[in-house]
Amino acid sequence: MPVTDPIQRTQSSSRSRWPWRIATAGAAAVVLAVTTVACSTEDEPLPSIGYAIDNTVTSYNANTVDGAASGAPQALGRVLPGFGYVGPSGRVVADTDIGTATAMPGEQLTVQYRLSPNSVYSDGVPMSCDDLVLTWAAASGKFTAPDESGAQLNVFDSARRGGYADIERIDCQAGSKDATVVFRQGRGDTDWKSLFGATELLPAHVAARVAGVPDLVGAVNGGDLDAVRRIADFWNTGWTLTPGDLDLTLFPSAGPYRVESYTADEGLVLVANERWWGNRPATDRIVVWPRGTDAAAAAEDGRIQVVDSGEGALRQALNLGEAVDSRTVVSRNLEQLVLATSGVFEAAEARRAFALCVPRMQLFDELGAAGDEDGVSGPVASRLLAPDSPLYPGVVGTASRYAKADVEAARGEREASNQDRMEVRIGYLGPDERRSRTVELIAQSCRDAGIEVVDAGSETFVPSQLSAGDVDAVLAGTAAVAGAGGSADMQRAREALNSAAGSNIGGYTNGRIDEILDALLITGDSATIAGLAAEGEAILWSDMPTVPLFAQPRTVGFAPGMRAAVVNPTTAGAGWNMDRWILGG
Repeated sequence: MPVTDPIQRTQSSSRSRWPWRIATAGAAAVVLAVTTVACSTEDEPLPSIGYAIDNTVTSYNANTVDGAASGAPQALGRVLPGFGYVGPSGRVVADTDIGTATAMPGEQLTVQYRLSPNSVYSDGVPMSCDDLVLTWAAASGKFTAPDESGAQLNVFDSARRGGYADIERIDCQAGSKDATVVFRQGRGDTDWKSLFGATELLPAHVAARVAGVPDLVGAVNGGDLDAVRRIADFWNTGWTLTPGDLDLTLFPSAGPYRVESYTADEGLVLVANERWWGNRPATDRIVVWPRGTDAAAAAEDGRIQVVDSGEGALRQALNLGEAVDSRTVVSRNLEQLVLATSGVFEAAEARRAFALCVPRMQLFDELGAAGDEDGVSGPVASRLLAPDSPLYPGVVGTASRYAKADVEAARGEREASNQDRMEVRIGYLGPDERRSRTVELIAQSCRDAGIEVVDAGSETFVPSQLSAGDVDAVLAGTAAVAGAGGSADMQRAREALNSAAGSNIGGYTNGRIDEILDALLITGDSATIAGLAAEGEAILWSDMPTVPLFAQPRTVGFAPGMRAAVVNPTTAGAGWNMDRWILGG
């Protein structure tokens, strides 16, 4: 089912850009975890659907720095739903199964959240406003403690910030289905509907139980830092998903699916949640095959029917055989290089030197162009506005200096940084044929500028390695995500440039950029947005915390006979509506 979206360029044919071999309903018996089931028919849908993604799933918590960059949003959107989800157009759609969110009249933005009266976790504990309070506590930056250098840091390893930092308080009676969220005076955030969305609401009762905090709401609203730090210690690492080693009591679901098991051999198994109060899932069992599992064997055995991958990312890993209906779309995900602001890249001149030798146009022509359709026609030139925004053409002029590699100019900037030579280690999650080729082309182009580029991709790579100094640059998508990413409002991309956001893994700090980002959160006037974005881009192309490359092409394949499967080229991925999938004959 094609999706109308101005940023997409779609190929829908029997041949894709690489040979998918996806199991069909008429194939030989589908191997399940505990039994063997014959092929399906129109009247007898396949009882299990396999879903391969181009990212790892290492945490139930998609809100930590590494969790947000993982495949958790692709895999768990229908396990941990929220008040909204990112739909195929890239915009937030309300999820009324979870509840309602209503802006109240008045000068100060106040939103009334009301959870469904039937909402309950799979362990029998009702959902409550405690879950919203935990999400806010983690992302707001309200709770800090000094690190070794004395700098105050959020005790939660939260990737997100955005509108959560603008919330003044949440009026919540512990255990209630209702919460009143009050924003700070003058902070009427235009993106408030994106808050408390899919994968952002976590079971607060689990965190409170493990942390030994009987009243989480009281601890947060009372500013009890000792209790909140114990909660944060669990929130940061307690929801780790390790194949073969799961304590399922830590992972209750509030969605149509729940986690049943997770092993390298059998994938991440999601089964229908018996306590789900909405429409029952159309297929009782979805098996997610992320990186780190034996997806190659599953593909050979006919256990994968859906694949959602950056173009070329899984080409070496999966042999998916006979061509099926597939499409390659230009996604909302911005392929980019995120640079450190220390080490070899401490000086802005060094970052500009590297950007000047990156062959952005060549990379787009070889790796970023998804077809001949209308749409994006070159490298992405803005970090703050989507390429299909009507304001985009007016803010991208500063990028012209970096459209093509300029070795002489790169050499001059390197010398201005007082470095005779530079070595740049580029990290990414591999194996990934497209990103490996990207690094290869950059290395070839930068060598004559006195910049040696080292391919530091690995199967265990996580974005926090940049903060740790293990690499100098990260090759990834929006907000350093390895797989699916992005949305129409660009909020994740913007907040990854804010000095207070955990997703700002390069440690970039610019006070004026922080002011611009905060202003964009509350601005609805097009002229004001254009002025702020133009000023911001001029600063960013000078400071160079990131090097935008292109809108990431993503190839999505569905087996013949799949119903209700819709491409979603955003952070939600193809699994955004997996509870509606049916594979018939």
